Amino acid sequence: MNFLSDFSFFSDLQAWIFESIVQPLIFQVGLGEFVEDAFHGVEWFLMGVAELLLLFVVLRPLEALIPVHKISDPYARWNDFMYTALHRLGIFSVVIFLLLDPFLDSLTALLHLQGMNPFNLDNLWSAMQGHPVLVFLLYLLVLDFFDYGYHRAEHQFTWWWALHSLHHSQRNMNLWSDNRNHLLDDVLRDIYMGLIAIAIGVQPGQYIMLVVVSRMLQSLQHANVRIHFGVVGERLLVSPRYHRTHHAIGLGHETHGKGSIGGHNFAVLFPVWDILFGTALFSKTYFLTGIRDQLPFPDGCSREYGQGFWSQQWLGLRRLLGFDKEQNK
Repeated sequence: MNFLSDFSFFSDLQAWIFESIVQPLIFQVGLGEFVEDAFHGVEWFLMGVAELLLLFVVLRPLEALIPVHKISDPYARWNDFMYTALHRLGIFSVVIFLLLDPFLDSLTALLHLQGMNPFNLDNLWSAMQGHPVLVFLLYLLVLDFFDYGYHRAEHQFTWWWALHSLHHSQRNMNLWSDNRNHLLDDVLRDIYMGLIAIAIGVQPGQYIMLVVVSRMLQSLQHANVRIHFGVVGERLLVSPRYHRTHHAIGLGHETHGKGSIGGHNFAVLFPVWDILFGTALFSKTYFLTGIRDQLPFPDGCSREYGQGFWSQQWLGLRRLLGFDKEQNK
């Protein structure tokens, strides 16, 4: 199902971009077998453009009106915007899809030969099949559970934290900070979440909307806005204040010794997972964000995480390979 087909303007725009620009280019470079994938790629691109515009129109004025802190490094926001544009315009999604598609087609064919039909989570409760909104929310909840597990693992394992720490090194959190991640970490997460979605029966059109809803909510969580959802609301949905606690220096995210995990508020969308697994911390404080080893040590040194896109990616690889030893954690 093509989600944009329900909206004539987007559908016409998608068709025009594809037929006028993308399809001729695809055939020119000899990749005609990926024409259908490229058509879906245009859909991801248009959804990403719509997301960027909506985020800027809604969240940017709120950051100016009710900020948590004054941005001390304006370049940091622009750098984070580069990450967001790279992710929201569908580049990662298309690449991951092209990598997974041949493998998944072969696996599906093999399962059919063995008499096994694809699994659909909504088939477990037949009454849900007539309620697409409930099915959508069920998929969102299940995917969020697995996302919670992935997120905790990023903090649990030293090599994974070497990549994920880039995300936490932003001391000027803003509406674009959600996508400030190491590219390798994003590839791993996209593959993981894509496989989970397929395993529980999510259709391509559903997956696009599930990803969009999740991304928009995560952008709100990272925004530099003094917003919370109240005593009840913060136990139902992750708010900017709740997630800011996760980014708090030395409190919200850093491990407490080898082989153990510390920190709080790892939930991506729904705090229920933090509540169930004992990692929730409901605080009224809007904490300073960053990583402890970014702060000056007595000798005047601190760890460098990079100021620009390429330096941040390079230093992340150095941390992963052990060439940039962690000074304090």
